[in-house]
Amino acid sequence: MTTAVRERSRFAISLRTFGNVLWRDIFVTGRELVPFLAQVILQPFFMLFIFGKVLTNLGYVGDDFTAILLPGIIALNGFLAALQNTTLPLVMDFSWTREIEDRLLAPMPIPLVAVEKMVFGALRGIIAAVVMVPIGFLILPGVSWPASALLPVTGILVLGSLAGAAIGMTIGTLVTPRRINIMFAVILTPLMFTGSTQFPWRGLTDLGWFQVLCALNPLTYVSEGMRALLVPSVDSIPLWVDIPVILAACAVFGAIGIKGFMHRALD
Repeated sequence: MTTAVRERSRFAISLRTFGNVLWRDIFVTGRELVPFLAQVILQPFFMLFIFGKVLTNLGYVGDDFTAILLPGIIALNGFLAALQNTTLPLVMDFSWTREIEDRLLAPMPIPLVAVEKMVFGALRGIIAAVVMVPIGFLILPGVSWPASALLPVTGILVLGSLAGAAIGMTIGTLVTPRRINIMFAVILTPLMFTGSTQFPWRGLTDLGWFQVLCALNPLTYVSEGMRALLVPSVDSIPLWVDIPVILAACAVFGAIGIKGFMHRALD
């Protein structure tokens, strides 16, 4: 058997193993679908209800605010669900369950194990984002979206979930298990409120320092990308800026996360 044939054989085995491990995780999610949906729906539901319904009915915000809010909340839900569903399983695998040892013995390279974790986290993020669409339309009946934006919006959600999963991999491998609760409190709250999910980024011109802070958050470009497609009347960051930044976040945090995963796995 030549070297090229052996390499192709190893690649095929690694790819098949990757698919089997990913399918196993998806199957487990199907068995735990109700708890998962409860986890990803509750917080954004109340954010939509309070900010989009209650405050609108009380007259504290304008009726057009709901069109700005819904794309941001959907982006937030996909991004954070991917982040959390990558980080928390990693923490458990490396500390309590030690399930990671079984995965490391699977016939595929160790970096591919990390990639599978990120892909699975991103899939959960995409599901979390998609389920909020009908809920948002039910809570905010005045919102309408152009049908032509469906495909590009799906692409933005996929990229945003991958970016969230890459950041989750970085957090899950670089932060020790006993400090993870503190890090979630320190990291998640700023991510939520500097991601331009409840306001358009370009509207922050009078708060320059906060606008710069929001520009450092990858979630901002997911939220603004959603608005650029779904609410073109709002002055948003253009897609030709959003997409490269999100891709750069996936690449940078993914590389850091895989390196951290390798360090933890081989330690």
